[in-house]
Amino acid sequence: MAENSLRIVVERNPSESKLSELNIKCWPKWGCSPGKYQLKFDAEETCYLLRGKVRVYPKGPSRAEPEYVEFGAADLVIIPKGLSCVWDVSVAVDKHYKFESSSSH
Repeated sequence: MAENSLRIVVERNPSESKLSELNIKCWPKWGCSPGKYQLKFDAEETCYLLRGKVRVYPKGPSRAEPEYVEFGAADLVIIPKGLSCVWDVSVAVDKHYKFESSSSH
C-alpha cells in the first residue's frame, strides 16, 4: 500500500453535482503560463482545472507508475502530500485548488 501513497488521481469530467458539493467555485484560483516548474507538495492538494494542459513527472522511485501523469481542462486532480515533481505545462493553466489541512474531517 505504501507504494501507492504518492499516486496522482485524475477524475475526468466530474459531474456538476460533485463540483458543487465540493464547493469548487469558492476555492482560491491559481494559474501559470507554459513552462517547466519544480514543485513539492507539503500538503495534499485537490484541484480542478478550468483550462490548461499539464504533464506531471513524479520524482523518486516509482517503477510501477507511468513516467508521467497528464491532465487538463475539466479534470479534478488529487496530488498527494509529499510528492516532488516537475510540471511540464504545455497550455497555460487556470485552476481552483484546495489544500487538505491536517485537522480536516
